[in-house]
Amino acid sequence: MANIEQITRKAYAKINIGLDVLRRREDGYHELKMIMQTVDICDDLVFEKAAQPGIVIQSDNEELPVDGSNLIYRAADLLMREKKITEGVKIALTKRIPIAAGMAGGSADAAATMHGVNELFGMGYSIQELQELGVKLGADIPYCLVGGTMLSEGIGEILTPLPAPPDCFLVVVKPDINVSTAFVYGNLHADRLTYHPDIDGMVEALRSGSLCGITDRLGNVLETVTIKEYPVIEQIKELLRNMGAENALMSGSGPSVFGIFTERKAVETAARAVADKQLAGQIFVSTFHSGAAE
Repeated sequence: MANIEQITRKAYAKINIGLDVLRRREDGYHELKMIMQTVDICDDLVFEKAAQPGIVIQSDNEELPVDGSNLIYRAADLLMREKKITEGVKIALTKRIPIAAGMAGGSADAAATMHGVNELFGMGYSIQELQELGVKLGADIPYCLVGGTMLSEGIGEILTPLPAPPDCFLVVVKPDINVSTAFVYGNLHADRLTYHPDIDGMVEALRSGSLCGITDRLGNVLETVTIKEYPVIEQIKELLRNMGAENALMSGSGPSVFGIFTERKAVETAARAVADKQLAGQIFVSTFHSGAAE
């Protein structure tokens, strides 16, 4: 096998087409039941061996730290310490996935890093082994290592593959606010929730290939916290529906919102309408994507 000196990986964003919180566990984590879906919005990461020991991160986004607090750094460090790698690695990040947006951008980058470092240094980890290591860094990382359409349970680490949704178009909108996941979960009272999305019904809709069965069941209990703090999220949802979306939902803990459309012309018109009303800093026209491990 040839000695690899440099490789490139794509890290794909995710949205939640359904997110339910069943209870708060004694360990402080929340018991979740959600459906995760990869979308065609990605970061690029280039991994290059370095003669000097250590991990060096370069990013085109100044908002992101490039030290040991970055999930990319922590993912590389975890694998390299486990395998006692003495060489260094240089990682260059081109950032497109919105930051602090409920789209698992940090987890996707960490997952791509685990794939990249594993391959670059010929570590030989299986996907399952990477997932077992990745969950130590973040609950979304096991999912981000594989991507696609998944039922996600536990704290996010119990994954069941599902059929991909029918083809459609998405507008993904990130308002100019950053939402703390810790704040949202900290202010969610799982025992007082009066509404729970029909996750089981959505699983059946995916298995039968019914787009309206999916869009009719879009639901996210975290909206009860985030929309109260940031009403612009509800404004965006209403606008997308008014512009022809089959339905619209906040992803994760927010503030990103996506609308599902059946026609490209309608999706482009909706994206322009959001821009015209200056409701968001980042707007993407996208589609569902089959997986993350590229």
